[in-house]
Amino acid sequence: MKARLVSLNVGKPRELAHGRRTVRSAIYKTPVSGVLWLGERGLEGDEQADLRVHGGPEKAVCVYPLENLPHWRAVLGLELGPGAFGENFSVSGMVEEAVHIGDTYRVGEAVVQVSQPRQPCFKLAARHEVPELALLVQESGRTGFYFRCLQPGRVRAGDELALLERPGASVSVAEANRIMHRDKRDAAGIERLLAIPELSASWRRTLEKRLGGAVEDAGRRLSG
Repeated sequence: MKARLVSLNVGKPRELAHGRRTVRSAIYKTPVSGVLWLGERGLEGDEQADLRVHGGPEKAVCVYPLENLPHWRAVLGLELGPGAFGENFSVSGMVEEAVHIGDTYRVGEAVVQVSQPRQPCFKLAARHEVPELALLVQESGRTGFYFRCLQPGRVRAGDELALLERPGASVSVAEANRIMHRDKRDAAGIERLLAIPELSASWRRTLEKRLGGAVEDAGRRLSG
């Protein structure tokens, strides 16, 4: 099955109810038609509310596979369509098991590269009024992922995502999620991820710290 960009979605920050308070969020993304410019910091017309954790060169495009939506419709009892998970690219043919960290694709005139899995936050849960949604997404492995933009250019819904290159020692998005969220002391798995130069800096920092802790634990067990 060819990978395809089914829907382009953009949004601007707005007030989002979260418990007894409100926060600014651009989690609401709306499908748009026509051609958009994709640059190193994302799509024209799209914004993020908190640039400390969203957006930037390594998270220029949030991507979500539409194959995941039937699962969430069944679990949540909600009608969900493109943009429901706050993604910029709603895609088909790119489930987490099939996409690898460092994969490079051509889409329209642009060239993009997978930098890391998406880590859902409380704003996704607040949008759908399901408090445990971020944890459910994380535990399911149906997280989606991020692109960095290597070559800016025009993109539009319907464009094919053609795989140009895959790192030799690659790790799938699904496997990266397992290592990060479930088997957190898998030192060999952490080392495989850290060996991928294309892995985002934020994931690299987290995993390097975790690997140091795993090594210390192993040393204490041996000495004990």
